[in-house]
Parts: sequence; C-alpha cells; structure tokens
Amino acid sequence: MKCNTCPRKCNIDRSKLKGFCNAKSKVTLALCNLHYSEEPIISGTNGSGTVFFSGCNLRCVYCQNFDVSRNKIGKEVSIKRLAEIFKELEDKGAHNINLVTPTHYANQIIKALKIYKPKIPIVYNTNGYESVETLKKLAPYVDIYLTDFKYYDNNLSFRLSNAKDYLEVATSALKQMILNQPKNIIENGLMKKGVIVRHLVLPNHSDDSIKVLDHLNNTFGNNLLLSLMSQYVVMNLSDEYNDIKRVLKPIEYKRVLFHGQSLGFDGFMQELSSSNTKYIPNFNLDGVKKIKE
Repeated sequence: MKCNTCPRKCNIDRSKLKGFCNAKSKVTLALCNLHYSEEPIISGTNGSGTVFFSGCNLRCVYCQNFDVSRNKIGKEVSIKRLAEIFKELEDKGAHNINLVTPTHYANQIIKALKIYKPKIPIVYNTNGYESVETLKKLAPYVDIYLTDFKYYDNNLSFRLSNAKDYLEVATSALKQMILNQPKNIIENGLMKKGVIVRHLVLPNHSDDSIKVLDHLNNTFGNNLLLSLMSQYVVMNLSDEYNDIKRVLKPIEYKRVLFHGQSLGFDGFMQELSSSNTKYIPNFNLDGVKKIKE
C-alpha cells in the first residue's frame, strides 16, 4: 500500500522505500521510558511513558533530536512488541503513554492500540504537520493532543522545515484535534483529555512568534492551553542558517511571553535554563528491546 499518511503524500510503498520521513513501514523506536520534563500536567510525579519514534515528516534543520528524526538511531519492532511496550510503561506507573513524533507510524500505532489499549491516557505528541484524514482515524484512540504550532510565515517554514504550507496544514490539523477532544479535562493535577499547543521561540524570529499567537487567538480564541517554549539548542547548522545559529536571548522570549499574556492565554512557560543539551534524552534504545533480548 502506498503511503499518504501525512501531508507530504509521498505516495510510495514504504515496505520497499523510505518516504520523506526517512522511515520504512516497520516501526522503529529509539527510546521508551519514563520522562519527567514534559508539561507538569503530563509528567506529573511518576513521569510520562514516552515512546520515541525514529524518523520525522518535518525534519526541521534545528531539531535537537537530530539523530532520531533522521532515523540514524533506532531499532525495528513488531506491532505486537509496540503494544507490549505500552503495557510495560503502564505497569511502571506512567501517567500516560506519550507517542513522540508518531505521525509516520499512525496506522501502525492504531493496530498496536487495538491489541492493547492502556487504561491511562494516550498522548499524541506531534509537530503539528498532520493530515486531517489521519487525525480522524486516530480519534477513537487518542486522549490528549500535545501539538506544536511552529510557524506563521510559510517562507520560514519552507526554509527551516521544507514545508511551504505549514500554516494552513497546522491550522486545519489543530481544528480537527479540538473536534476530537473538545474539552480539557484535568484531574488531580494531571491531564486526562484535551489539547495543549506548544510553540518554540526561535532566535531572530520573535516577530513570527507574535504572529503565531495572534493567529491562534484570532482563529481559536484564548481558551487554548498554550505551552510557550524557550528550549532552543544550537545544533550543527551551516552558515545558511546564521539567523538561528545562536542561543535565544531573554528579551526575545520575554517579548513573546508578555504578548501571550496580553492576549489572555493560559498555560505554561519554560525557564531559559532549559536551553541546554542536558535536557536532550539519551537515545540508547532503553525499553525498546525485551528484557530477555
């Protein structure tokens, strides 16, 4: 079957070839463990049961998980094994199952959840570049959408993520996510259902961040739960990307933060100290292999 799971619509047979996501059809994982650095209502005290998928349908040039998004790190697993991992993370006390960069494996994830659907929430942790058709398929299985909204300017999204239609696609995707989970339900400090919208402020592009917040407010209103991120880490960038080849300045982040507050958004903010490589997970295949392997 030819793959058109995401907006790239590569229309290729991923059992034989890799798509733009740099992944074939067999699920490839880089890390499965308890993660404590998500938003407080996701990580809680026990941690979020994160499943890091290798490959990515956006592949931003500044990605801090570069080796994973380019599929340089990972181990292939069966759909049955993926379902077992969900159960193992649940048994470890995870507050939820957090599917990180899952888009290109959405169909395989649905098959795994049909084998075993945990009693804890399923979190779909995405870059926001999603197909409405795929999100409709996911509706019965996903409890929480933890989605990026990266850009307003499509010239910027094209240059940094090779996505010349990011604004339109991400807007339509977010509308569908809200249709799938229209109400944020938080119990005892933990999210059970709903949508969180993340936005990472990029160096030299706080103007675009301001436009993103204005767009979200004008399109969805300020009831969106917003997570404003400063966790930008300078990776190995060529001189072509000199504009983002430095750390984020406090004044840039504060400018965007204050604008979000002026619009009435509620949610989360990051300390600037989060712009550090120590917060990048060690993708050592922990939890991917069976204990006896």
